[in-house]
Amino acid sequence: MVHLYQCTMGDSIMRIGLPSLFAALMPFWSAAAMSNPPATQMRTFHLDAPLARVFPLFTANGERAWAPGWEPRILSGGEQRGSSFITTAHNGSRVTWIVTDYRPAQGRVSYARLMQDSNMGLVDVSCTQMRGGTDVSVRYTLTAVSEAGESFVAQFLEDENYTRMIGEWQAATRAALQLPATP
Repeated sequence: MVHLYQCTMGDSIMRIGLPSLFAALMPFWSAAAMSNPPATQMRTFHLDAPLARVFPLFTANGERAWAPGWEPRILSGGEQRGSSFITTAHNGSRVTWIVTDYRPAQGRVSYARLMQDSNMGLVDVSCTQMRGGTDVSVRYTLTAVSEAGESFVAQFLEDENYTRMIGEWQAATRAALQLPATP
């Protein structure tokens, strides 16, 4: 269906069809005007412990038990939705976080994060009771906000790097829970 718009100019009526308008404007549209989609990675690992023990490890304060250097400065709230905190990344950058979803009974927590002058995005953690323990899925969805951020996001979410990081998370959370190491 074509919509027509009428503009009255004196005695004359000018009709412009949307397809004609779009066709006229297309030469002025550039690929630079279109943004790139956010980059994302997700991996899942298993811990031989119940959800009630595993889930708290993925809160701002709970991560202190297994992530070296993780020292969140709580700005507001605690774990609940809307709580916010600041951390320092491995490269020294300041990262601001806000809890966007917190449902401990369902094993779900999500954060929005901004690494100043680098990137912003979402971190979603889902813990599911499975196979006598808990499966933990971690998804990072990031968008660069600078050229340096583009490099960071590409490197951080590169398959091998992301897989290695999640493997490190599994080993560290397993140790925090005092579970035996797996081969």
